[in-house]
Amino acid sequence: MTGTIEDKELGRLVVRVNPRARRLTFHTKADAIYVTVPSGTTDRELKSAIETLRHKLRTAQQRLPNQRRIDLDFRIDTPFFKLSLASGRQDKFLARTDLGETKIICPPAADFDDEKLQKWLGRVVEEALRRNAGVILPPRLSMLSNQHHLPYTHVKINSSRGRWGSCSATKNINLSYFLVLLPQHLIDYVLLHELCHTKEMNHSDRFWDLLNSATNNKAVELRNELKSYKTDFR
Repeated sequence: MTGTIEDKELGRLVVRVNPRARRLTFHTKADAIYVTVPSGTTDRELKSAIETLRHKLRTAQQRLPNQRRIDLDFRIDTPFFKLSLASGRQDKFLARTDLGETKIICPPAADFDDEKLQKWLGRVVEEALRRNAGVILPPRLSMLSNQHHLPYTHVKINSSRGRWGSCSATKNINLSYFLVLLPQHLIDYVLLHELCHTKEMNHSDRFWDLLNSATNNKAVELRNELKSYKTDFR
């Protein structure tokens, strides 16, 4: 059931199964509509729900704020990831990537108002984020795991826009590649948050006591600071 649906009117719908979900839920975001379905949901049930909610979903899409356009003035300048665009002389796009820094060289005639080009550039930026996150985050997670004696099973980098990270009951940790846009102390907070879930799979007092001990009693302060950031780059 998990996968992507391309709808002529609604665009991309990303379908995810959640065994704990009791009903289908739809979240409309700039890049796609994210659909959470309970285990056992059939294709027919999903299609029926989409048709029933089609008008509401389209209305929600129209209310979304305009995305920041990616053009020659577009910049990302954070401690672990920098990206810029420059005009070149060639007739095609080129991307030059070093660890932590990407430059996109654009043709002189590039039409940055073209919707297809904007989507393509968005994918280029996200792929650069993914590559950098894959280099930066796993070693940092391993170091913090060893330092605080909080072992995990496996780490995976994903494109989640709904959460910075997650930890399963089998101690598998998922991290959004948007984490590399955060300052280091907030990256560490998210990593420690997920590592603490390897011992406490809820947000009980024991969990917060454990996270506080790992963050010099700054867990709540760091959590509130993190709220001012978003899992996106535009």
